[in-house]
Order: sequence, then structure tokens, then C-alpha cells
Amino acid sequence: MAEDLGGYRKSYEKNTLTQEHSDANPFNQFKKWFKEVEESPGVDEVNAMTVATIGVDGFPKSRVVLLKNYDEAGFVFYTNYTSEKGEAISHNSHVCISFFWPNLERQVIIKGVAERVSEEVSTAYFQSRPRGSQLGAWTSPQSDVIADRAYLEKRLEELETKYEGKEIPKPDFWGGFVIKPVEFEFWQGRSNRLHDRLRYTPGGVNWKLERLAP
Repeated sequence: MAEDLGGYRKSYEKNTLTQEHSDANPFNQFKKWFKEVEESPGVDEVNAMTVATIGVDGFPKSRVVLLKNYDEAGFVFYTNYTSEKGEAISHNSHVCISFFWPNLERQVIIKGVAERVSEEVSTAYFQSRPRGSQLGAWTSPQSDVIADRAYLEKRLEELETKYEGKEIPKPDFWGGFVIKPVEFEFWQGRSNRLHDRLRYTPGGVNWKLERLAP
């Protein structure tokens, strides 16, 4: 049955985005926005981002993951390398990540190329995780079909027994990806759907900054 959603409307009034007041470096602009959202109420996980990949079946797929580190080398998240997203990235390393922060009516879209971080970096992060999360990485054959929830619970119990009183090693199939940006777009909601959109693209030594029509 069809459902008309045309009545869902919101007027964006909170902020503006201009070239004159934007940093010439998109990483600095991202850091500025991230900090402002982090310090504003209304978002539980400011580091939640949507990762879009092209699967081995040729279809795009998006899912929300958590950003764990970023600097001018790129944006890092961790996953099971044999999962659907891990296999997709291995098949096609061109990805897109996006952040939507409704509390400040902002969105950031970043196109980039993903590659694995070093084993040393992945291991260091894995060792910093809570023990339950470490066991979870071993427990779940991410994206595989399983019979039921009981399979996971039984597997977790077995691993808790196996590693009781012991350090839990990082699985070989688990680690980080760093996404190296080739394009940034910063979006600020504005009234009458005339939103502000600024795009950064490589332009020689510096980044090229342009305004896009909404």
C-alpha cells in the first residue's frame, strides 16, 4: 500500500556556509565541523558514518560504521576483511563515506580510495578494545548466513572459555581500512532548499574550492 510522505518537511535555518569563512584545507574544515557537532547536544555518535561500496555483484551498498581515527592520511575504520564490505573494498577500492549531523543541519560527503592499514596499527587498535568486543570479532563470521542466534551465543561461550585468563590475539581476518580522500563536499542546510554546498578537489599543491548549486 502506498504511503504519501510529502508532508514531511523541515526548514533549515541554523547556519550558513561560505567560501570566505571556510578553511582552504578540507581536513581542517572537517575537524572544525566535527568539533562543533561534538560540542553540540543532539548527536549520540558524532563519529557514525555511512560507508558506500560497490559489491562483487555490481550493486552499491551503504552501511553505518564508526570512524576511529582521521588525519591528513585519511579516515580509518575497522571491520572483518572477509565481510561483505571487506570483500567489496577488495574488489573495488573506490568508496564513499558520509556524515549526517541533523543537530546542526550538516552533511559531509567524501569520495576516496580505501586500503588496509598496517598490521601494527590494526593490532594496536584491537588491543585497545574492550574484551567483549575482541571476543565478538572472533565470534561472528560477519555477513555469512547462520542458523540462529544460538550459534553466536554458543560460539561466544566457547571463546570465553578458550581465552579465560589469556590475552586475546587479533584475528588475521580483522583490521582497519584507511580511506584516502579525492573529493570532499560540505553541505549546510538552508531555507527554501537553497542549501550551501562547497566541494574540495585536488588542485595541484592546494585544494580547489568551488560552490555547487543545491
